[in-house]
Amino acid sequence: MNIQGFNKVTLLDYPGLTACTVFTGGCDLRCPFCHNSPLVLDPRGTEGYTVEEVLEHLKKRKGILDGIAVSGGEPLLQPDLEDFLRKIRDIGDYKIKLDTNGTHPERLASIISEGLCDKVAMDIKNSPEKYAQTVGVRNFDVELIRASLSFIMLSGIDYELRTTLVRELHDADSMRGIAKFIRGAKAYYLQNFVDSGAVLYGGLHGFDRHEIEAFADIVRDSVGLVEIRGVD
Repeated sequence: MNIQGFNKVTLLDYPGLTACTVFTGGCDLRCPFCHNSPLVLDPRGTEGYTVEEVLEHLKKRKGILDGIAVSGGEPLLQPDLEDFLRKIRDIGDYKIKLDTNGTHPERLASIISEGLCDKVAMDIKNSPEKYAQTVGVRNFDVELIRASLSFIMLSGIDYELRTTLVRELHDADSMRGIAKFIRGAKAYYLQNFVDSGAVLYGGLHGFDRHEIEAFADIVRDSVGLVEIRGVD
């Protein structure tokens, strides 16, 4: 496991639980608004953390922490991810949330089927027509996203879908396309773009709350729960 970041306690990354978060290095997308660009461009840029360090922390914090979020980068690029998740399961008492961009549907399905995570948070970058532009990959196969989406919606696992909204990439037509794409989903969150200072490309902007609420209204008839995050 290439673990490049380790947040030892968070109330944000696993909603409803006190958790820790590991950030894996490497991603197969090049979203211009990515706020973890060092993990994408230089996935082995620091010494990082070992699996043993993370597992030891979990052992020591049993009864204090409730869960762990495995994020990135893209965790499903890690060849030994399943082994890592099994080791967490062996400790016991921890819920596991897996963050993914949805580009590896077969691997995701295998992990869910084996019971190696309790919740999946999957990014929906844009409407299918605008996916390639939004993820920075020419000729991107959006059917990968469709397959991951279909599986998690039918699997019975707890999940959420989320979109980071960028003024230069999203508009009302985008939201109408997303609404059709994720129709029937349980939970969908709109997150406003904020320049972290470490984004892949500069010159991008978010929206004001009124604009995001209008976007949320477009999707509400298609999804069980629609909420806004990170907007004052």
